[in-house]
Amino acid sequence: MTHTNYTYCEIKQQPATWLSSYDIVHARKKEISEFVHKHLDEDYSVVLTGAGTSAYIGDALECSFFNTIFRGARAIATTDIITNPGLYFDSRSKVLLVSFARSGNSPESVAAVNLVEKTAGKVAHIFITCNAEGELAKKKGNNILTILLPPETNDKSLAMTSSYSSMLLTCSLISHIDTIDEDYPLVQTVANAVGKAIERYENDIKEIAARDFKRAVFLGSGPLKGVAEESRLKLQELTDGAVMCAFDSFLGFRHGPKAVVNQDTLLVYLLSPNADVRRYEMDLVNQIRKGNKIKGAVAVYMKGCDTDSSPLDLSVELDIPSSMPSCYGAVAYIFVAQMLGLFKSMALGLNPDTPSVSGNISRVVEGVTVY
Repeated sequence: MTHTNYTYCEIKQQPATWLSSYDIVHARKKEISEFVHKHLDEDYSVVLTGAGTSAYIGDALECSFFNTIFRGARAIATTDIITNPGLYFDSRSKVLLVSFARSGNSPESVAAVNLVEKTAGKVAHIFITCNAEGELAKKKGNNILTILLPPETNDKSLAMTSSYSSMLLTCSLISHIDTIDEDYPLVQTVANAVGKAIERYENDIKEIAARDFKRAVFLGSGPLKGVAEESRLKLQELTDGAVMCAFDSFLGFRHGPKAVVNQDTLLVYLLSPNADVRRYEMDLVNQIRKGNKIKGAVAVYMKGCDTDSSPLDLSVELDIPSSMPSCYGAVAYIFVAQMLGLFKSMALGLNPDTPSVSGNISRVVEGVTVY
């Protein structure tokens, strides 16, 4: 089948954009290291921020930074900062604000930067953005480090795909800036594995998307809970809300949210590479398998996972060792939801590039008044 839409190409290009993003960060490693360490040595707290998909980058990375120079980083969405900046910052705050922005033009992106400047005592910025012409990219100052990603990551489609994953990887690379030379094989492994998996599983994912499900639930633990959050949004926005989606951790899902599961539900399990974590996850998978009638179940996991995949409708195995650092490994899981959203959008007769027939959402958020 011939695909001509931007969304399909932007999903497929991700392994290449990850390698390009590595090259960009690696070429500036001395500058980045000096900027980051200058502020970390002065006890600046790292805050990861963005809106929507860009906020979910921080949610995925927050807990995977434990063993990096960004240990203790906190994810706070720009949408929360704008409404209540005083809940997070005051004159005693020293903040290294890492802003994720595809366009850099959304009202919240610029307003959050300005509000943190006004509220916190000291602020430095790392702008990770895909648009050289955006408002964030144009900001200059001694307290600003701008990482501009390859132009092709500035996705033309409504849904953020390569922009999301490339910004997530870029921040991960910055958190490992002191070992970035040694980390290239890790990035290459992830890129190669996802490139092969997209080719191998594309038709299988298309078949799952053709099923008549009206709900979908994405589950993940640790960093993969943040990826599940973004996965939830991808399928929901690409289907213009025709498929209502939820996300949770595997254990958290039992505590009430599991009520959403019925015969119209697709379950997507993002399984942890950690065997101890996966025991808890497989308990829930087996419980749902035995106790619920559902439309289908998909599992995504790294190689070597001791998973009984036979009762699953689709098992997506990634050729990535379970020892992969979590902030690099997490980026490999998102393509499944992206492709589910793409093919479900097409099955519903929508244009994946502009799926919002309702007009409820747009590529750059509109209608926000900043007071």
